[in-house]
Amino acid sequence: MSEDRAHVQEFFTARAADWDSRFPDDGPAYAAAVAGLGLRSGDRVLDAGCGTGRALPALRAAVGASGMVVGVDLTPAMLHAAVRAGRHRDGRLLLADVAALPLRSGSFDAVFAAGLISHLPRPAENLRELRCVVRPGGILALFHPVGRAALAAHQGRQITPDDLRAEPNLRPLLASAGWRMTSYTDEDARFLATAVRAD
Repeated sequence: MSEDRAHVQEFFTARAADWDSRFPDDGPAYAAAVAGLGLRSGDRVLDAGCGTGRALPALRAAVGASGMVVGVDLTPAMLHAAVRAGRHRDGRLLLADVAALPLRSGSFDAVFAAGLISHLPRPAENLRELRCVVRPGGILALFHPVGRAALAAHQGRQITPDDLRAEPNLRPLLASAGWRMTSYTDEDARFLATAVRAD
């Protein structure tokens, strides 16, 4: 295990038990983000870095009973918290690293990734891995329930010019990984960037 993986697992393991109670009001933001993706009944969607599975109910509602929802996370404690919350009923949970997904190429219509990008050790390489599991024309949604400024204020820090989520940084990063950005929203109430697999 790389130091990066170990650090991420250590960070989230220590917070898994009370993760949902720390952010009790995020549900509507997740639902709104998923609703705006244009998912259809029968679609196949991957929740990359699913954590406690807070997006899974909204993703299941969007793709219906005929669709497929898979939540992938690196930290066992987060997946256990998802099961305790009953979210395993909305999608299959899989312990895996987004840097090396054990999934077939082109097997998903969309990837939803909440809060993931800041935890990727090699962002361009990791975003290429996500591209591999999406069909041509499939979508990627990078989401956070609060915007960059609100998150920085909550964490007691300033936004820096090298923030990966800043549009001037994120657009070329996505392009280098084979994605074409299609929308970008950074407001106090949410961050959402969407992209399409470029071929």
